[in-house]
Amino acid sequence: MERFAFKGVASNLVTYLTDVVQMSNSSAAKTVNSWCGFTSMLPLLVAPLADSFWDRYSTILTSSFVYVLGLGAVASTATIWTWSPPSNKSSPAFLFWSLCLISLGQGAYNPSLQAFGADQLDHDEELPSSKDDKSSNKKSLFFQWWYFGVCSGSLLGVILMSYIQDTFGWILGFAIPMFAMITSVAIFTCGNRIYAYKPDKSIDSKPFQNILQVIKVTASKLVNGRIRINLPDDKSDVGELELQEKPLCDQKFGSNGGFDGNPRNKTYLLENAKIVLRLLPIWAMLLMFAVIFQQPATFFTKQGMTMKRNICRNFKIPPATLQSAITLSIILMMPLYDKVLIPITQIVTRNQKGITVMQRMGVGMFLSIIAMIIAAVVETKRLEISRKMSSLESETVELSIFWLLPQYVLLGISDIFTVVGMQEFFYNEVPVRMRTMGFALYTSVFGLGSFLSALMISVIEAFTSSGGRQSWFSDDMREDGLDKYYWLLALASTLSLLFYAIFSKFYTTTSELENGNCK
Repeated sequence: MERFAFKGVASNLVTYLTDVVQMSNSSAAKTVNSWCGFTSMLPLLVAPLADSFWDRYSTILTSSFVYVLGLGAVASTATIWTWSPPSNKSSPAFLFWSLCLISLGQGAYNPSLQAFGADQLDHDEELPSSKDDKSSNKKSLFFQWWYFGVCSGSLLGVILMSYIQDTFGWILGFAIPMFAMITSVAIFTCGNRIYAYKPDKSIDSKPFQNILQVIKVTASKLVNGRIRINLPDDKSDVGELELQEKPLCDQKFGSNGGFDGNPRNKTYLLENAKIVLRLLPIWAMLLMFAVIFQQPATFFTKQGMTMKRNICRNFKIPPATLQSAITLSIILMMPLYDKVLIPITQIVTRNQKGITVMQRMGVGMFLSIIAMIIAAVVETKRLEISRKMSSLESETVELSIFWLLPQYVLLGISDIFTVVGMQEFFYNEVPVRMRTMGFALYTSVFGLGSFLSALMISVIEAFTSSGGRQSWFSDDMREDGLDKYYWLLALASTLSLLFYAIFSKFYTTTSELENGNCK
């Protein structure tokens, strides 16, 4: 229901900005990208607080209130502008502040909700080691079907709300997501008595404070050679910590995700910090996938507005509705992935999961490149037809909008591999007490990818429009250069996939470290 509410606003926002707020195509695309980026980056700021100071259940309830407040504010802008169009700067500014409230609410809500859901299975981690594989499979299935539910809500939001917004207006189109979110919170609170709460009474309940403390200790150690600090579990007990030259590779991870589980051992905390830092190369190589992920809600939608959209004489497909092809392909293909593809790959690779999580992400990145190549070819064809038409004719070209379906479907299939793989990867590769941060790292890929997409648009627009030339993102869809932009994204993503394969080859997973395979 949360995904229904968010997609009900985000999927058609570019149309709202161009048609109601009267922004240019490039400005609207950059605004949507920047907002999505801001929304996805906020969990990085909120997750440390949720992990260290707040419990996840309280975070979910508080953030959902902010979320509903933001949705209500966006709906109010549509109500106001029905009678008074946004003719001054203050009106659009109120819309942007309303969107920021949604970002703030979702930034705390999403990672906390998903981590809270995964907490319901955390009793599996207390099983004997002989059942570790079974526990891992349960978590893998959880992430797959969690994403299935997310996509189901997104599908309904895209199809239903884009149609309502284009047909019945923006007031109803923004009010329905607000009431959907209110309903979801009411349903969530009904499960109070059956949830498995994880009150954190361990010494590592504030991992970020401990990691910052270790960084401070290490820096002082390098300067002074030795430092006395107050340990977190006993303020009166002053201990002397010495930096060891070699990690304790022979020791097993404790239940809290560190070495030997002893909070008095500085190596335990250092390893927690090192695990997060080890993820950065993989995290960076996923950014181009996130850039491609932004295209359906921006330029794909603007393309669709210029194409033939009639199904019958009196019905036109809202361009944003095609985004539902992504989620629909995920919903249809995910059971096939679980029941057909995995058993086949298990036979070939002799791996219980069929393919590893990192291989899964790589396959998705490859499919996204193919999707951009197809998008470039279709856009080239659209431009050819458009430029042959007289300037007095309608902007709509005689090319069916369904020619865009293959790129949408391929992006949906790539999501099954990459997005679900990313959720499992970041969840498993961080210490147990930092699981909310793990989800924040996953969402931050799309956050920074959105900002990177907006930056690329600005740089390319400045470069291609110099000397009086027509920008690749021209408001005149007959003269744009979106085909070149798509080819550029395909090339950049290919390079990113190449480096990803290199980094993956040398990456050591947490499970391998647990088995003593330290490098």
